[in-house]
Amino acid sequence: MAVDHSMRVLIVDDYNTMIRIIRNLLRQLGFEHIDDASDGSAALVKMHEQKYGLIISDWNMEPMTGYDLLKHVRSDPALADTPFIMVTAESKTENVIAAKRAGVSNYIVKPFNAQTLQSKIEAVFRTPDDAAETSAPAA
Repeated sequence: MAVDHSMRVLIVDDYNTMIRIIRNLLRQLGFEHIDDASDGSAALVKMHEQKYGLIISDWNMEPMTGYDLLKHVRSDPALADTPFIMVTAESKTENVIAAKRAGVSNYIVKPFNAQTLQSKIEAVFRTPDDAAETSAPAA
């Protein structure tokens, strides 16, 4: 299944520079509808006002972290199915495990480039049929 570049994407980060970097990378990849929020609380407000096809959130933010945002999203029936990519500067195994247990769709460690972001987004939207097609031997 191809990624729908017309879907709305929400970037959640407390650093405007990082929001700008991710927004530019998403635009390079063909995404046009990109919103942002400065922390998890602001993101939840936006998510209740607008349907998003993908959330890309930083882990470390105040007052609500990306991890707390993820837990809120997964516990809200209206938002629970929204694909969620966590971005962090820390690659601690316990953080990755905690995010997976909380239902993260994918995980990116900073710094990253457009190719990394694209592969993580594609992995989130890959269906079991896609995986079977790409791993099947050529006839």
